[in-house]
Amino acid sequence: MGHGMAVESELEVIFTPEAIAARLGELAVKVADEKLDNLLVVAILKGSFVFAADLIRAFHRVGLTPEVDFMTLSSYRKNRVSSGQVSILRDMDLDVRGRNVLIVDDVLDSGRTLAFAKDLIAARGAKTIKSCVLLDKKVKRAVSVEADLCAFECPDVFVVGYGMDVAHRYRELPFVGRVVKE
Repeated sequence: MGHGMAVESELEVIFTPEAIAARLGELAVKVADEKLDNLLVVAILKGSFVFAADLIRAFHRVGLTPEVDFMTLSSYRKNRVSSGQVSILRDMDLDVRGRNVLIVDDVLDSGRTLAFAKDLIAARGAKTIKSCVLLDKKVKRAVSVEADLCAFECPDVFVVGYGMDVAHRYRELPFVGRVVKE
């Protein structure tokens, strides 16, 4: 009984590694069907890094050859509740002008982060902008935005694992779960 078991007993699994992998395969096919040439994937850090990595490997399996860049946006800081202000902590390196861009993010809830990213990338001259999120929480949006693709609709609970954290913990877990006891 290693330390890992104690961690997992505090969590309820919502989406298993197998369910996530299967769904990513389906999303990859959908993106391939869009026939987006010169595709640039922009992953919104930190929460989406595992999802983005698995998704681009799924893209490879269906013959897509995207370029990948990253942007770190913050609306949470250390709070569980969005502050309402989105700021760029790290900007992307690649030029989006004239490109087909797929924004990849972990959770769509208030919509502020996704709306901010879309507006920014549009202002920089992207040809098309699509978005793909791991989890779509069906909650009242603070801004009017929806994701073009989502892996799963998610109950309005605080989720961790598969790249997502609470106070820097749980990112390493292979599933999406929720904390049942602190």
